[in-house]
Amino acid sequence: MSDHSILQLSDGTRLAYEVLGSDHRGVSVPLVFVGGITSCRGDTEKVSSLLAKYRQVLIYDHRGMGDSKARKDDPFTIETLARDLLSLIQHLQWSEVALCGHSMGGIIVQSLLFLPFHRTNPTPLRFRPTHVVLACTTSTPNMDPRYGLKFASRPKGPLTREIIRETVRLSMPPNYDPEWFASEANQQRIEEIIDRGLIGRLPFKTILQQRRASSRFDFTGFHSRLSPDTQFIIIHGELDQILPFSNVQEFLRLIPWARVVPVGDAPGSVPTLRFGHDWVEYFDPQVWCSVFEAFLQARCTGKARL
Repeated sequence: MSDHSILQLSDGTRLAYEVLGSDHRGVSVPLVFVGGITSCRGDTEKVSSLLAKYRQVLIYDHRGMGDSKARKDDPFTIETLARDLLSLIQHLQWSEVALCGHSMGGIIVQSLLFLPFHRTNPTPLRFRPTHVVLACTTSTPNMDPRYGLKFASRPKGPLTREIIRETVRLSMPPNYDPEWFASEANQQRIEEIIDRGLIGRLPFKTILQQRRASSRFDFTGFHSRLSPDTQFIIIHGELDQILPFSNVQEFLRLIPWARVVPVGDAPGSVPTLRFGHDWVEYFDPQVWCSVFEAFLQARCTGKARL
């Protein structure tokens, strides 16, 4: 995806972004996709392109990834990434916005919502967050050794394209589930994801900075300050190998009015919760589009339980 705009920040950072669905400006609440570790803005294309038929959709590259640039001495914290997101939304002058954060992106979204309550540098949000989708994410750093990102070791010697491709492949399985990854029906898609993974995701130093930032944050006491006027939905698969499915119950404890993505045949539901960390690769993209549109158009009806 090369047709993008650049937002130059005061610290020298350059953020690459795209706004899809420009025909819907001012018609419905815009949606922002906030990606996880290693992500680039095109990773949700299968779903974001469908949602852009109904609303504006902001996709962007985190600093140091894709077409975005970071400083050499970048501090790289979750708060820094949250303030990047704040700058983008305020640059677009949106008064209301819906947010979808996946994995590290969900941590960034929470950090954004907590900026007005920052202990040393409180920063008001000049827009109203109407809806929040927390997808396969966490409210605390993961301490369970059974989960987490596991990158393949860097091979010795020159890095040819084939060696890099194989390294990417060896790092992929935790993002899915063993059955999905081994299925013959998914092999072509896996090759496409590998090819996509070779574009804009270097240097590896940035990915390590992202992983470190995702293990160093503290949201203690902040969730209780969220407004019930902001609706929340939790998307998390039972087969997630990077963040435990039990995180769903913790979010329901911290955000009592949050709901869980419904399961069933009705519009706005997923057929099953048996999916892995890279949720967008499971089910027909229209299923996810329906989930988002049903949530973004619905009024809050109380707490949902699994």
